[in-house]
Amino acid sequence: MTNPLLEQDGLPAFSQIKPEHVEPAIDQLLADNRNHIAELLEATAEPSWGNLVEPIEEWEDRLGRVWSPVSHMNSVVNSDALRAAYNACLPKLSDYSTEMGQNEKLYAAYKAVFEKTDDLDATQRKVLDNALRDFHLSGVDLPAEKKARYKEISQELSKLTSNYSENVLDATHAWIKQIDDVDALAGLPESALDLAKHTAEEREMSGWVLTLDFPSFYPVMTYADDIELRREMYEAYQTRASDQGPNAGKFDNSDNMERILALRHEQAQLLGFDNYAERSLARKMARSTDEVMHFLHDLAARSKPQAERELGELQAYAAEHHGVDELNPWDVAYYSEKLRQHRYNITQEEVKPYFPATRVVPGMFEVVGRLYGVTFHEVDGIDTWHPDVKFYEIRDHDGGLRGQFYFDLYARQNKRGGAWMDDCQSRMKTQTVEQIPVAYMTCNFTPPVGGKPSLLTHDEVETLFHEFGHGLHHMLTRVDYVAVSGINGVAWDAVELPSQFMENFCWQREALDLFAAHVDTGKPIPDNLYDRMIAAKNFQSAMMMVRQLEFAMFDFRIHREYDPAKGGRIYEILDEVRREVAVIQPPSWNRFAHGFSHIFAGGYAAGYYSYKWAEVLSADAFSLFEEKGVFDQATGQSFLQNILEKGGSKDAMELFVAFRGREPEIDALLRHSGIAA
Repeated sequence: MTNPLLEQDGLPAFSQIKPEHVEPAIDQLLADNRNHIAELLEATAEPSWGNLVEPIEEWEDRLGRVWSPVSHMNSVVNSDALRAAYNACLPKLSDYSTEMGQNEKLYAAYKAVFEKTDDLDATQRKVLDNALRDFHLSGVDLPAEKKARYKEISQELSKLTSNYSENVLDATHAWIKQIDDVDALAGLPESALDLAKHTAEEREMSGWVLTLDFPSFYPVMTYADDIELRREMYEAYQTRASDQGPNAGKFDNSDNMERILALRHEQAQLLGFDNYAERSLARKMARSTDEVMHFLHDLAARSKPQAERELGELQAYAAEHHGVDELNPWDVAYYSEKLRQHRYNITQEEVKPYFPATRVVPGMFEVVGRLYGVTFHEVDGIDTWHPDVKFYEIRDHDGGLRGQFYFDLYARQNKRGGAWMDDCQSRMKTQTVEQIPVAYMTCNFTPPVGGKPSLLTHDEVETLFHEFGHGLHHMLTRVDYVAVSGINGVAWDAVELPSQFMENFCWQREALDLFAAHVDTGKPIPDNLYDRMIAAKNFQSAMMMVRQLEFAMFDFRIHREYDPAKGGRIYEILDEVRREVAVIQPPSWNRFAHGFSHIFAGGYAAGYYSYKWAEVLSADAFSLFEEKGVFDQATGQSFLQNILEKGGSKDAMELFVAFRGREPEIDALLRHSGIAA
């Protein structure tokens, strides 16, 4: 049997990849890599960059390029067979990774190369510096029995986090609500009704079908007049994968969460850290757990008084205009939207016709082109995993190819929720290999229905720009070594800088005029509507700020304060955090943490604070564009050259200072958020 994963030269042949190809391909590559590395270490008396590091980078990269389409398909076209194949490989990959990280001979060889400083350029030194740090974080210095335990923990964690993620996906898709009487959906905008009708037809059901996918869930919470419908959907969503709600116990993540926290703590202690939060900072900009907590407490103290005022205004409005004396959590988005309309005479629905996906995407390319002097070109005939997926390339002003990417914009069955960028392959240049970066750009927007283009909310436009910022960081890199090219090797609390930076262009008139045009008339957003958008920009911004701080503090505290004698204390700590920062207290049956994939399955463990940390960087970086001009070429080139092109080749703070001329300040974030400094 030929295996398309092993014959892959260039882009993956998605249509040919079958679940039965996955394990044999990974088994063969892992065996090959083990043999190659063992032979190389045996044969190399004088290790150097060229004879040791470079060939290993090439082998590791090939393994990554084969695993990438498998992991991606598991997220976007999930099936039982693919899931089984994916899960069968996780412990094997975990074993291999731990083995390499604990290989003392390999560590000694890397150390020997690092000590020959005169033979290395600055980027190579950074690669080796990171590698030596990662050897320590993999337990290379541990005695044999602790090494074995570290390996067992890594294996179990990879299984548990995958299982957690599957439970959230399955729980999300296990709940639907079929409705035959359209009156029950009063208040919903036409686009949401069209989607519900389309979903019913896809499932061969009558009437309208609601799901917990965000394009279906969000309009119900924001617009549905029926309080019982809102409550029912809120409960189904907020109890996913838990011991509560309509599918109580069916996909329950309770044990997974406890075990994940226990194992992370044990592994951190094996490495000599007090807790997992400390270990997580080994690869971040923040210098100590106290610094992170001080940062979060400080932001909370600045934001909460305003958040309380905002909630008070909402309660007063709901009582005066709608006779509602008590706001439940499933009422907040609904009455907030009513207040937004009342105060600013603006709704998401009024703005949506100006954001057809068919106009926003090419317009976004134009914004990026003006900033960085690159052009975008759609390429036909590329093998993809779904007919909706498009493929593009990025070219320099002189026509040189910089990068390529897949665009998968719309929600569908068997696709993980949310939006993300992932790498298909990284930029690499060696004596024998030259490859350009390729990215997957994935969103879950409302699909086009009835021959009309998909219309995005302004929030969704921000999401698109955000993820594209990550993509640009990956694709515009000039670094030739995989380990620090693009987003690789970037401190995790700085990795959101380019993504959050891009969101700013969704509010600038000069930028909006490039991508916002009415779906029917092609006219730009009228001044009156733009003025109302800007006036409403920071509506309830402090309430949103404390919500993000709640997530960040909760994440950091459960990892910093874990005590094996007491267990995770997950909801106990969450309740304490909410008492400190939250202005809306959810019901006792709320099980938010059971679906918090970012920290239990998505790489943000003890790192969710990074969103706010990086927002300080991004707001401060953008403030230079506010001073010089939104499309100022010199400033755009400076951001390109100092941030996007450099990837992880230098420390994040050094790169920020090179761009901004000083260390970051918090004022711009507070100003952009409409919160008094």
